[in-house]
Amino acid sequence: MKKLFVLLFSLLTISAYAEAPAEEGGEFKPGDMITHHIADAHKWEFAHGANLYLPVILLDNGQVQAFSSKNFFNEHGEEVPYNGYVLEHGHVYKANAAGEPLEEYSGLYDFSITKNVASMFVSVALLFLVFFSIAASYKKNAGKAPRGLQSFFEPIIVFVRDEIAKANIGPKYERYMPYLLTIFFFIWFNNMLGLMPGGANLTGNIAVTFVLALLTLLITVFSGNKSYWSHIFATPGVPTWLSPIMVPVELIGIFTKPFSLMIRLFANITAGHIIILSLFSLIFIFESLAVGPLSVAFAVFMNFLELFVALLQAYIFTLLSAMYFGGAVEEHDHVEDMGFGDGGHH
Repeated sequence: MKKLFVLLFSLLTISAYAEAPAEEGGEFKPGDMITHHIADAHKWEFAHGANLYLPVILLDNGQVQAFSSKNFFNEHGEEVPYNGYVLEHGHVYKANAAGEPLEEYSGLYDFSITKNVASMFVSVALLFLVFFSIAASYKKNAGKAPRGLQSFFEPIIVFVRDEIAKANIGPKYERYMPYLLTIFFFIWFNNMLGLMPGGANLTGNIAVTFVLALLTLLITVFSGNKSYWSHIFATPGVPTWLSPIMVPVELIGIFTKPFSLMIRLFANITAGHIIILSLFSLIFIFESLAVGPLSVAFAVFMNFLELFVALLQAYIFTLLSAMYFGGAVEEHDHVEDMGFGDGGHH
């Protein structure tokens, strides 16, 4: 059964990721193939020839234009202009009479449902489905042992509460639990969906990780108490003459922490996809039966490793967010910090 699963998984992944080149001469360009699969797009390609064309929604000088992205592709899958617009490298531009993009045109705003946006809608719908079902189970089985989905997710929720929120935030952890649970399961679910054949690289999109990190930053800043800000602008134990140096350093630290969250999640998820796609590319680069099984074996191994990374990255993002919140709400006793909290016997 395990061998059948691995074989089926491998075949599905190859069909979804490693499509043969269609350019003249048949030259395979792994860089183009990898970029194509990890980048956002106006169509969702589940496998070669199996496409879901997504809606294009444009605001052109105050006028809304809406149509299917299928209009940007001919029967051979090549990009073509449509209705005065052209799709180039995943971006929609105003087109001139020759069908060339007018990149300097500034009156066009793209609100299209792209592959990443559609994937986010799917993950949000899945999260609602799962957790509304769990909430219903809690009401139905009040005082009884958990069953079904509830029994699977309850230990994870308790872990986030006890080992992440309580341990790092302290008594005020409850107000942060909705956010911590949301980002943990949002990141985990989307990491897992991205590993499925034809899945979108949502958490490997820098814009998505930027918004998640920005939310953590805003919550940290607005949660900061008097003690937190006093440590920023008047660090205890630091001579006054060092303040012109320490204050900028502390202020920069406020932004570098969520910045590291953004880059860490983006880089780890994107790197995993690139490695897997690179391993499949070896099949078409060497065009050898000897390389094929070895490449697939390593790629399948990487897929299973990425299952662990998907959970690990959700845990790290949630853990560090909780640590930042804990630092913002913690009450510091400067006297005790200096070692005089027991009456000065030190």
